[in-house]
Parts: sequence; structure tokens; C-alpha cells
Amino acid sequence: TQGSIKVEEPPDAVYRTYLGGGGLASYFLLREQPPGIDPFAPEAMLIFMTSVIGSGQLSGTNRFSVVAKSPLTEGYGEAEAGGYWGPELKAAGYDGIIITGQATKPVYLAVTHEQVELRDASALWGQEALEVQEAIRADLDDKRVRILQTGIAGENRVRFAAVVNELKHFNGRSGLGAVMGAKNLKAIACRGGGPRLRPADKELNKQTFDWFRKSYDKEQDPMHQYGSARGVPALSADGILPTDNFRAGASDQADAISGQTMADTILTNRGTCYSCTIACKREVTVPELGVVPAYGGPEYESIAANGSLLRIFDLKQVALANQMLGRFVLDSISTGVVIGFAMECWEKGLLTKEDTGGLELTWGNHEAAQKLIELIARREGIGDLLADGVKRAAEKIGRGAEQFALHVKGQELPMHEPRGKKSLALAYATSPTGADHMEAPHDPFFTAFHANGIMMPELGITEASQPKELDTRKVKHFWQAQRVWSLYNTIGMCDFTAAPINVITMTRLVEHVRAVTGWDVSLYDLMRAGERADAMSRVFNVREGFTPRDDTLPPRLFEPLDGPLAGERVDPAELERALADYYALAGWDAETGMPTRGRLMALDLEWAEHSPNIASAA
Repeated sequence: TQGSIKVEEPPDAVYRTYLGGGGLASYFLLREQPPGIDPFAPEAMLIFMTSVIGSGQLSGTNRFSVVAKSPLTEGYGEAEAGGYWGPELKAAGYDGIIITGQATKPVYLAVTHEQVELRDASALWGQEALEVQEAIRADLDDKRVRILQTGIAGENRVRFAAVVNELKHFNGRSGLGAVMGAKNLKAIACRGGGPRLRPADKELNKQTFDWFRKSYDKEQDPMHQYGSARGVPALSADGILPTDNFRAGASDQADAISGQTMADTILTNRGTCYSCTIACKREVTVPELGVVPAYGGPEYESIAANGSLLRIFDLKQVALANQMLGRFVLDSISTGVVIGFAMECWEKGLLTKEDTGGLELTWGNHEAAQKLIELIARREGIGDLLADGVKRAAEKIGRGAEQFALHVKGQELPMHEPRGKKSLALAYATSPTGADHMEAPHDPFFTAFHANGIMMPELGITEASQPKELDTRKVKHFWQAQRVWSLYNTIGMCDFTAAPINVITMTRLVEHVRAVTGWDVSLYDLMRAGERADAMSRVFNVREGFTPRDDTLPPRLFEPLDGPLAGERVDPAELERALADYYALAGWDAETGMPTRGRLMALDLEWAEHSPNIASAA
């Protein structure tokens, strides 16, 4: 608001306790933002946070978190991304950025090792992502500056607008791009120049790096060869590929939108993130449709949400939709689910041509779906209704539209089927951000198929459980693994490089944290850090008015699935029992959902129970 900038240096104890990412960002958000703030209010905080090991040379340690109160759920909002922006911020000498207030006109923040300044971005407002990136690089006369930005969707406060760096690395979920837009902050440009991360123990760091180089063979890794869409055919064969707005789980056309088909047809390059060997990113070209590699290429979530979910099985058209999402900077998951919701409302007669401006929202109509993307981003016509997400749109349409609105706490479902992978029922119901598939490894990793026969031996998970089970064993496995996934988001570790998906084990990760920081940390310390992040986000939601009644699923998931798993569903009574067991393990009060005093004490979070923000909310 005043254009002021200051540098803050937290004590070492804060870094050691919260580490970075979602953990350190939650610490600031919970301590400093009063409850009940509108996500778009000037006083709302918007936090960008790397970690204590961020920007090292080990593959997968390049990620950073964006955190704020979500305009989509009005609860805790967090999203992670890789790419190059986080390491560049570290090289400029900073671990994170906290934004408050609202600029009187559009600005962008330029961060270098020598200077931090706000610069006029009035000419960039209303421009698409590629044009914005080129203009900022020209303004700074530096082609190597790394640019993170919100888009036209964020400017228009679309509640699921995303944040993107380098046009293709998205902090997609929670609508954080809309918070950025509400602050009139168009972009943050970073250029290093300072020293790169210097590990405290160079020899141990080298040992870990050499071990990874010898242990990982990208030529044998399907993630490198085919990207995150490698599993589309298998998901369809298993009956868990979201189709027809989650009414079905399979299609005989699934192969047409797979990572294998992409590699054989439109793939131009295997893109990557900073210092990552795995290179799972896709870059595609479709000349006849104007699809260019600058915007990358569709990953699994984009392919399913804007492909099979809508019964669109033309990979080139899915790639075009993906590029449109990049141009306007929209969350691909929420956008696809919103369009699927609109198509089912059209099918049921709840939306007509009069409502849609003449668009026929029939299944498989890629032209209508692509038009909706632009209407949503610009909040024009029917797009203005859909830009608020399926929960609010369904409430406005009424007449039973709520049955077609696939969301938890207001955030649209990701492209993974809880009726065939039952731990996802817990993941979606308990996630602080609403439906989120990145809460823990998915159910196949709880089986004994993994190479070592055990999902995560360091955690003592030695009994297999099956995908369609939601018993006490599955709850225990999920709770253990969820803390690991939260740890990854706290230290900026990519799930695709670490266990159980890839080769970096928990033991090796502990060694790497020791090598970089010089701290004598243990696996116990790191697991507590993951759980600490979970507890803080839960406290935030409780003070914002969420209760255990919000830990539920949309009605459709209680209905029988169609396809190879025909008849399979999430049983409400079974979910209720599983939630009770989960609350007991996590140390959450069954009536309020708040972590108990004892659990907060065990996590060194007594301040969260007694802080003025919590007390005033109560």
C-alpha cells in the first residue's frame, strides 16, 4: 500500500523448527494474520517460501510454496511448484517473500542480489503470460531473469486462478493467483548473482549426490520417458480414470491421451526443473493449432481434467486447452471440473443456450470447453458464474445442481478416484486446502508391489493393504505417509524424486538435510516438522470456522461407480469410522476438530492454542 520493503532475519530456531515451505509459511500466516480476513482484503497475507535445503544440487529440491487464505475455500490455501524461480530467489539472497497491502496501480516486484524494488506494471495488466514474461525481461534488460506471475484470471479474481513461473511451473491450487491479482501485484521477477547454496558438510553432500547419480537410471524410469500421464491406460484398465464428471472410471479411448501417445506424436522436449535429472515435464508442439513449447505440455491432471473427465480424447485439442490455461494462468484441475459440472448441468437441462450464450455444452465438445476457458478467465457471460467454482455456482443454479458439484470444502476434486483408491477418501476429506491428491502416496504404494516389498521401511510400514480397503491398517498407513508428504512440502522436495515413488529414501533425505544445514537432525525431527505443518493448517481452518462436518466428500463418491469397478463406492459409515480413527491418531478433538492441547505441546505449538488470533476467533 505504501510501496515499502523491509528485510527480516528470523532466528535460527525458527528455521530449525519450521524448515521452510508450507511449514514456515504457516507459522507466519497463523501468527500474524487475524481471523476472519477476506482473502482479497489488503491486509491479507500472501507468502512465497523456499526451504533450508532449497536450490541444492540434489534432484527434486527446487520446490517452493505459496500460502494464503484461499478465496476458493475461505480456509487455508497452499500450493507448491518446481521450476527455476525458487532457486533464483535463493541465489538473490532470500528464503521467502511476504506480501501485504494493495498497490494503488499494477506493479511487479524485481528482486536481485543488490536491490529489491517495486516497478510499474500498468502496461502488463490484461496481457497474457508469454507477453508479460517477455516485457519484464525487456524492461529489466535481462533474458535470464526468472518470472513468477498471476494472469488475466488472477486479475479478474477467478477463485481458482493460479500462479506460474517460466510459463509452465504452476502453483495451481487454492486460487492464490486471485489473491496476487487482488493486491495489484502482477509478477515477481528474480535474478540471483549471490552465492548458490553452500552445504555445511560438503563431503556428506557429495556422497548423497553421487549415490543418487549411481542409483537413478532415467532411461528405465517411466516418469522420465512418458511424464506424469504415463499411467492413463492403466488407470482406465483399473476403472479409476475420472470420466463423465466422475460417473465412470474408464474409456476405450484412454490410450489416445496417454503419455506414451504424447511421446509418439506431439512431444518436442522433456523439460525439467532446476538441477533435476528426472525431467518429467513435457514440452509439445502442434503447429496447426498454434501450440508452442513455451507453455510446456499437459501433465496428467490437465489431461484427465480437460480430457477424459469431459470425454475429450483428442490429444492435440487437450494440448491446446492446456496452453490456454497457461495463457490465462488457471488451475487446470478446477477449470476442468467446473466445465464438467457445466456439461452435466446442460445434460440435465439446468443450463440452456440462453444461459451459455449459445454454447452447446455437450460431452466431448472441445470447442465449447475451450471457449469456456476464456470466458471463465475474463469473467464474461456464463464464465462469470463458473469463475467462482462449482460450490458457489451450484448454489446459484440450485434445482439439484449440488449433486454434480465435485468438491470438498469448496475446492474441486483432483483426477484420482477415491472409490478405487480408498485412502484418497481420507486425503480429500481431511486436507486443509479442500480436495487434494498430494496429501500422501496413493493406495498402490500401500501394497507389497514396491521393489523392496515395503512402502517406507524407515516408518515401519511392513504390512500391505489393498486399494479398496479403508480399515484401521489403511488409516495407520495413510497417517504415517501423510506426515511424510507434508514434510516434502515443508522442505521443497518433489514427490516424484523421493520414496516411495522414486529412489531417494527417507534415510538419504535425512542425510541430505544434515549435509546442507549442518544440523544433527533425525528422521524423528523431520517427521515432527511434517506433522507440525499439518497441525498449523488445521488450527488455521478451525479459527476460520471449519468443523469436523466439513471433513466429508461430495455425494457422487457415495454412489456406485461405472466401469471395471462397477458398483464400487465409498461407504459413508466406513468413512465415518476411518475419520474417527484418523482424528485419534492425529490428536484432533472429535467435537471441534482442533488439535488437542497435548498434541500441540508435543509439536512445540503451545503458542498456537494461546495466540490472540486463536483466542479472538474462539
